[in-house]
Amino acid sequence: MSLNVVLSGRMEFLSLGDILQLLGSSGATGVLRLMSKYSPEPGFIYFRKGEIINASTPSQSGLDAVYSLFGWLEGDFEFSDEAVNVKRVIKANKMEIILDGLRLMDDGKTKPLGPVTYERSNSGARNIPLIKGPLVDYLYVLDEETFPQGYKIVQENKHGSWIWVILEGVVDVVKETPDGPLTLIKLGPGSFIGSVASFLFHDNIRKASAHASTDVQLGVLDTPRLAEEYAALSKEFKNFIMSLDNRRNEITDKAVKAYLKKDNVKEFTRGMKCLINQGQKDNRAFMIKKGRVRLVQKTKYGYLPLANLGKGDFFGTIPFINIGHEPLKASVFASKDLVYDKLNMNDLREEYDGLSPTLKNLIESIATSTSITTRVACDFLKNNAKSKR
Repeated sequence: MSLNVVLSGRMEFLSLGDILQLLGSSGATGVLRLMSKYSPEPGFIYFRKGEIINASTPSQSGLDAVYSLFGWLEGDFEFSDEAVNVKRVIKANKMEIILDGLRLMDDGKTKPLGPVTYERSNSGARNIPLIKGPLVDYLYVLDEETFPQGYKIVQENKHGSWIWVILEGVVDVVKETPDGPLTLIKLGPGSFIGSVASFLFHDNIRKASAHASTDVQLGVLDTPRLAEEYAALSKEFKNFIMSLDNRRNEITDKAVKAYLKKDNVKEFTRGMKCLINQGQKDNRAFMIKKGRVRLVQKTKYGYLPLANLGKGDFFGTIPFINIGHEPLKASVFASKDLVYDKLNMNDLREEYDGLSPTLKNLIESIATSTSITTRVACDFLKNNAKSKR
């Protein structure tokens, strides 16, 4: 980081349009640097007396680079107050650039840089989300394996302890249903096949199948090394990781039920009281010591059961992980005998920041697939509602 950095933050909290407006109105001269884990190199926007004069990304320059950077929705930014010795190639004023950048995003002409894009299914009936991970940390890759298109890499309900990171290609995550195989999501480079339980338990049972949608190249991860790192964590952080893993399994099962039109929210919350309302502002998080918690999302098409949680599971706000659940997008229902402890978020955050890139990426991958599978379940609920009309 430059010694002249005068402004920094996260793009999830301050959009590029807001940043450009702020720097422009202050008459700033210097370099805005944007960093995303989904790009191998940063993007740069150059200012002189509040005007945008040039920009660059790993693949573009000038005004095209500025517009493409509107698609960088996640990551960090920093502005350095310094002399700028680059040629001015951008003549448009900042407000024109901001409005055009936002319009291109709204029109879908600027592709978001992030973990998720969408692909049309073979039947053409629905768009299936494709999740990509950050850059691969090869220090944890022991070996590489290749599988041809159509190969069943992992079979649902079979035992397995291997965990891979996808180096090239696309993998389908498939659940077996009475109506036939259902592809919930697709995984691209940087995503993981397997879970934390894969390297902790020898009798681990796979919760879904993984099929090679294209020819794929996988990196075999050093699971003993991951297990050793996991063992050194606090009990609270271990519980958090396993609970996150459990939550992904829960929403995967609930998505299948939504697809089969077998979700029943009244039965799901019978005998429980609402502890946290959807949309309620609450920055706390808790670990369950006794009793049950059930999560429900209210949508314009009805109520969607998300997860059934028990002892050792967490609920509430985890500020460094986005799973798209409570409290902003789900309500929390509790059993009468619920007992819980408040989590120390500062301690959890400190441990999280100290993780190896691979374990951190794995945790983020679980969180992302939880969030996106929730969206898939909501789409099923939406389709069910429309079919009744």
